[in-house]
Amino acid sequence: MSKKRDHGGGLDAAVAAFGGTREGWLDLSTGINPVPYPVGRIGAEAWTALPDQAAMDRLLSAARAFWSVPEGAGIVAANGASALIAQMPAVVAQMQGTGAGHPAKDVSIPGPTYNEHAAAFRAQGWQVHPQGPASARVIVHPNNPDGRLGPDEEQAGVTIIDESFCDVTPEASYVGDTDPNRIILKSFGKFWGLAGLRLGFAICAPAVAADLTDRLGPWAVAGPALEIGARALEDHDWAEATRARLAEDAARLDGLLRRSGARVVGGTDLFRLYEVKDAAQAQTHLAEHHVWSRIFPYSRTWLRLGLPAPDRWDQLEAALTGLR
Repeated sequence: MSKKRDHGGGLDAAVAAFGGTREGWLDLSTGINPVPYPVGRIGAEAWTALPDQAAMDRLLSAARAFWSVPEGAGIVAANGASALIAQMPAVVAQMQGTGAGHPAKDVSIPGPTYNEHAAAFRAQGWQVHPQGPASARVIVHPNNPDGRLGPDEEQAGVTIIDESFCDVTPEASYVGDTDPNRIILKSFGKFWGLAGLRLGFAICAPAVAADLTDRLGPWAVAGPALEIGARALEDHDWAEATRARLAEDAARLDGLLRRSGARVVGGTDLFRLYEVKDAAQAQTHLAEHHVWSRIFPYSRTWLRLGLPAPDRWDQLEAALTGLR
């Protein structure tokens, strides 16, 4: 039996426990931009035809330009970053020449962090360590949930850098480096606010990209995602304006929580992490006002909040009344 993993979301369960309707709830349990990229009209063929290579080429070209991917690097698109994370153990084993029949390897994943990486490696028989030397390592950069940035020092072996939240701080990206033993993962859904689109990218050496493409198989990205993703990645002006707005809103959120007695622990401009006296109690207090937040099984005091949509700040401020 698979173990249920800890994530944000789960709003249906919150509604069932505390009442109300989904529309009346303010879901701040994820780090998704609450002002999504305007999808606009989608061509009929994106829905009715199998995705064509030209649409994939346009998407990858837009992604390469947006992230300034070096000419010598490969880039792969998939059905969300989670689909790529699931492939990482096999891809790393192939890079290390340790395919089926060889002893399981070990991977270093400093925590606390996003738990899907450890789950993916454990499912393939790898030993996962929180620190210390290992044949491979995973760095979430910026980290989820505390926003810390990855280390600058080089390390032998394969390194996976999950930059799902790095689009708010593009200057911190590792994409410009051309280390052949490095795989960089990008999530489209967070910054562009379109998590339901399911789109993610891997930036890596060309041989690794070719192997990963084979593993994903044909039509790894749906037609509508190809069209919307390319359009959004080509819109650099929207990205710049969005970074400025997110920074302002993150600062506003910090101010509200400080006035409610919380201490800022970290985060990014897409989510903020706070220390409160009792995180479970704080989550319940907010839920009674139909605001859903994120707490963690490894901390009694950490409370994480995403950003509210522009027209929902009043609801959050009212919910914070009496929070201690």
